[in-house]
Amino acid sequence: MVDTAQQNAAVEGVEGGVGLTALLVAAARAIETHRPDSLAQDVYAEHFVLAAPPSARWPVRIEHVPDGNANPLWGRFARYFGLRTRVLDDFLLDAVHAGGVRQVVLLGAGLDSRAFRLDWPPGCVIFEVDREGVLAFKHRVLDGLPATPKAARVALPIDLRADWVGALTDAGFDTTAPSVWLAEGLLFYLPPAAETYLIDTVDRLSAGGSALAYEVKIEKDLSEYRDSTLYTSTKHQLGIDLLNLFDGEQRPDSAGDLESMGWSTSIHTPFDFTRRHGRGPLPEQNDALAGNRWVFARKSRL
Repeated sequence: MVDTAQQNAAVEGVEGGVGLTALLVAAARAIETHRPDSLAQDVYAEHFVLAAPPSARWPVRIEHVPDGNANPLWGRFARYFGLRTRVLDDFLLDAVHAGGVRQVVLLGAGLDSRAFRLDWPPGCVIFEVDREGVLAFKHRVLDGLPATPKAARVALPIDLRADWVGALTDAGFDTTAPSVWLAEGLLFYLPPAAETYLIDTVDRLSAGGSALAYEVKIEKDLSEYRDSTLYTSTKHQLGIDLLNLFDGEQRPDSAGDLESMGWSTSIHTPFDFTRRHGRGPLPEQNDALAGNRWVFARKSRL
């Protein structure tokens, strides 16, 4: 039985700062799940939202939002997260089904439930790396549900600023076998040096045939978008000031670094996939999504 102190510690992992953004993404995934034209299904997302005091009254269906899809946060921004979920789901599944990869590493896993909701082939291992409080909250919620992972799942409660590499290899990660890595909604919050270290480390741990997907922003001055409706609505409706959470320093050219290490990369805007799927955000004036890029990289088997 989990005592009260443990429950409080678990909730604290998502009550503020970057942890609170994990609940925002979960709410967006819940709304996407209930749409008739859903791009991604996550039946666990709304349970995370409803279980945390800061988000317990947030909408988990677009019908719960008075102005519906016209709401910048729960309409356009939530649809962005739904699209991102679908695109990254497809990337991971392609790596394991078509590419034969059996190791999946979710860096800054947050409230990601891919181990439970995606159809993984036999032999897959899902490593989830995130802070102890976030994973404790996730486990507390999932333990109260009929949730069974569809692959071997290894949770690593460790901050990415600590020795996560040692924790990963100690947990059974095989550096001689190909792997697929995901850094979803993570690099925004890291200083440039930490991003460079993460990319270098992924390269060092990745055998030929590995794959990596991550999300970055390319703006030189994020403050230019302070009045964007996505940021202002998130701050006014939820009290989350994303611009204060993002690291504002100029970002490194991680895609270029990967190319120099022998990876092939492709860089896309979210709008590329909106057009492909027929659903999701399209460009608008003073658009906080204008600088978002989704990067997909593959390491040669040679």
